[in-house]
Amino acid sequence: MLESKTSCMWREMFQDYQYVMTTAELNSRGFYYADIQKMLEEGLIERIKWGYYHWIEDPDGREVTIINRLFPDGVLCMETALFYYRYSDRNPGRWNIAIDKNTSRQRTKIEYPFIKAYRLEPALVTLGETRGLLDGVDVRIFDRDRTICDVLRYMNKMDREVFNKAVQNYVKDLKKNIPNLMEYAKALRVQKRVKELIGVWL
Repeated sequence: MLESKTSCMWREMFQDYQYVMTTAELNSRGFYYADIQKMLEEGLIERIKWGYYHWIEDPDGREVTIINRLFPDGVLCMETALFYYRYSDRNPGRWNIAIDKNTSRQRTKIEYPFIKAYRLEPALVTLGETRGLLDGVDVRIFDRDRTICDVLRYMNKMDREVFNKAVQNYVKDLKKNIPNLMEYAKALRVQKRVKELIGVWL
């Protein structure tokens, strides 16, 4: 194993980057291919995708931290947002992320964490975006009204039980914002579904 002093130095450096660093960031700190390979061999870091490395002994060990580093321009959505707002009690097995449709598909080809990317028109990626605190980490996430519009938009691809509970819990939510809901529904072209499936309960 490497000397503890060296290991400590690396750990502190990774800590500055929330325990996930890119090849470019490592290079900027004076560490190159041979150094990276040494860390991989010593089991101190792991490659989570091409050009991205995670410090294995991350004290937080939170997937959301990795998601934030890999997709700083992404917004959490769909089942991930439903679970966050407690509209669903199913902890999704994948992170649902809305990203610009022009983003390279290579970026989403990662083995861990498991993700599902929703590729959208650029203007729709920020529509209804807000901030949230997930496992103590600040994240970009769609607000509850945008989330329900997305649920209606993709309803035919969703589990029926998850869909029904999401709609019911939204209707009961005192924090819902109907003007926002209708604004998003118009932009996402789901006004008819909102009137038919939400409006009757309001």
